[in-house]
Amino acid sequence: MSAVSRRRPRPVEVPAETDVLVLGGGPAGTWAALAAAGRGQRVTLADKGYCGTSGSTAAAGNNLWYLPPGGSSRSEAIAAREIAGGHLTDRRWMARVLDQTWRAVEQLTDWGYPFPVADDGTPRRGSLQGPEYMRLMRRQVRRAGVVILDQSPALELLVDPDGVVTGAAGVHRQRAGEPWRVRAGAVVLATGGCAFRSGALGLNVDTGDGALMAAELGAELSGMEFSCQYGTAPAFGAQTKGLMYQFAVFTDADGAELAAAAFPGGLLDVQWAALRTQVHARLERAAPHLREAMRWSQPNFFLPFDKLGIDPFTQRFPVRFVMEGTVRGTGGLRVVDDGCATTVPGLFAAGDAASRELVTGAISGGGSHNGSWAISSGGWAGAAAARFAARRPAGWPSAPLTPAGGAGLRARTGRGDLRHEEVVAAVQERVLPLRHNRFRTAADLRESLAVLDSLWSAVVDGLAPDDDAHSITPTREAAAMLAHARWMYRGALSRPESRGLQVRLDRPGTDPALAHRIRVGGLDQVWTAAETTAAGSAAATTVPGAVPGVRRPEEVPVL
Repeated sequence: MSAVSRRRPRPVEVPAETDVLVLGGGPAGTWAALAAAGRGQRVTLADKGYCGTSGSTAAAGNNLWYLPPGGSSRSEAIAAREIAGGHLTDRRWMARVLDQTWRAVEQLTDWGYPFPVADDGTPRRGSLQGPEYMRLMRRQVRRAGVVILDQSPALELLVDPDGVVTGAAGVHRQRAGEPWRVRAGAVVLATGGCAFRSGALGLNVDTGDGALMAAELGAELSGMEFSCQYGTAPAFGAQTKGLMYQFAVFTDADGAELAAAAFPGGLLDVQWAALRTQVHARLERAAPHLREAMRWSQPNFFLPFDKLGIDPFTQRFPVRFVMEGTVRGTGGLRVVDDGCATTVPGLFAAGDAASRELVTGAISGGGSHNGSWAISSGGWAGAAAARFAARRPAGWPSAPLTPAGGAGLRARTGRGDLRHEEVVAAVQERVLPLRHNRFRTAADLRESLAVLDSLWSAVVDGLAPDDDAHSITPTREAAAMLAHARWMYRGALSRPESRGLQVRLDRPGTDPALAHRIRVGGLDQVWTAAETTAAGSAAATTVPGAVPGVRRPEEVPVL
């Protein structure tokens, strides 16, 4: 290969203005960009990493909530999710997602996605391989004429004098932190959720930056109390492929079986046991004829085992439980209409950055619902942002814009001694351990919030980037993680019950009076409020009683 052919491609020129600016280059962001470009708008997409390779989907893949129209399969799936999700879902939104996913899969087929075919010739279109999927999405986005800014994390939103979001600003990571600034008629936040740098595969870019930017302008969030999803991973790996563990037998350090029920029903018991013992697993429940198919469908799951010479079907291996936060949990920015608008004008949310409560309720969407939500919300947000931009009055780019960023960017009292590494470590200490976040009590939540609220004051007053241009992104990320931790725990305190992902050791029952979603907002002062059921939603009450796998207070030692 010649020296000329090895040269890096020329940096993409940043447009001064665009009609729709999409922040984030995962599935939600790329679907949003395509939807906006398909309506004749100029579109720019800025990604923290390299669009098509960064994030959770590109690192793995996922199933889809993919069911054919007609018959009873969709209505049955909606009813089942309504119960499993603690009656916090919305039937109309679930039906919309199923419709949109069906159409999107047809589109992927037309674009040439290589869906496998069964022995009888039937195509299998219910799952996507992440690398192939996102490679295709990047190609389609480029073909649509979208300007892609790779390695260009957004740091803050820009607003016009009327408080309408009119662009964003950030830095180019591969150009020595050179700043960029784009005016836009509308902005779509598809920046992903927050996994608190827990080490789950592909999730360290997910630090909740978009939600912090939105909250600085008064955006509301929802479902934050259901952001305590923990994935199961081998102790020596980062791959949290939960589906594989349906075949697992979990044992303690001495080899005694732990779960009182099969996966996933007994997983909570296994996580409880992890507080006192090293948990091991063996995938022995997988029938021999399934094992090769499992390897074929998820080769990256087996890679770390093969490197260490471990046969996970016949040998025990240690596991750990990895916090996945709002990436696999539920919480995110609250959407207020069918176009996934936030409570801030000109700002739309999609994918993991947006709350999935309307579709998943109080439990994780897993790959299935989450993957379909990314596709659907991305398309809706991109189309709505295009319509919003087209309605902006002539001359809107000339309006003076104000940067909205605060914590981690501009310290109120000047730079102090606080460093972003210290902030991240302090947040992780209160959020990552199972004993704080998976098994909650009011006393422990208040203790964590006392620490986190005090830390927020210190961050606002004295955390800012130093002279190194590369420090600006991790400093902002630290502030975003801290904001998420406080929203999560305020929401958890406002729900004094166990429902879905939320396990309250001091409130093991489910309260029918709390069958509503909880709004969260604010930064210096975090507030919560009950969300009234929207018209047309399928409201229902729950039957009081203990959540399966949760022990009564008298059975639980004080942590």
